[in-house]
Amino acid sequence: MPGKLYLIPSLLAPDTAVQCIPAAVTPLVTRLQHFIVESEKESRRFLKLLNREIDINALHFQLLNEHTRLHEAKKSPKYFLQPALQGHDMGLLSDAGCPAIADPGAVVVAEAHRQGIQVMPMTGPSSLLLTLMGSGFNGQRFAFHGYLPVNREERKKAIQQLETESRQRNQTQLFIEAPYRNNQMMESLLQSCHPNTRLCVGTDLTDVTEMISSKRVADWKLAVPELHKRPVVFALFAGD
Repeated sequence: MPGKLYLIPSLLAPDTAVQCIPAAVTPLVTRLQHFIVESEKESRRFLKLLNREIDINALHFQLLNEHTRLHEAKKSPKYFLQPALQGHDMGLLSDAGCPAIADPGAVVVAEAHRQGIQVMPMTGPSSLLLTLMGSGFNGQRFAFHGYLPVNREERKKAIQQLETESRQRNQTQLFIEAPYRNNQMMESLLQSCHPNTRLCVGTDLTDVTEMISSKRVADWKLAVPELHKRPVVFALFAGD
């Protein structure tokens, strides 16, 4: 029988394990020996935070991120699941939040289903859901679009398209940006959207500096927040 693939939540902000990570996660990671991770350094730190008694050097880590082996995972995702196919339970870890959500681990999860490996998602913090919950926007109909174009004109067109779709479908639009480009994204949103369109900014989620604020675009223009190098989820809503 193959092992199981556990999707293990990690922290969005430091020093928040007690309030953000369910108690069931610690005994699970304590017994696992095989992990697929986005960053070995961050994963080692997180696992040791959950249980200082874990022998980190006895664990097996496979790197899967956009800089290392994502191309290999797409060509042969079965490669990453060999321990599970040999009967060992495995853990999939993202650097922040829930794995396989805006995260390269999704290709491995898809392969686990193809190989008959049971996928076991664990509950934990999700910046997308926290922003949606706190936005006051439509939680019945929403879409996540990942990263919008970097080019200024293409980004403007993408924003306007999302705004139109939001109005027509009564749909909340969620997206993210590289932290060092957050201010440019905010500038584009304020320049491209109708003044009455509502915009939510969720930043530093679960941290002591957390901010989730929803305003009309016209009101955001009166006091633009400093978002440079802060983790942010943007939500846009032009519906009723």
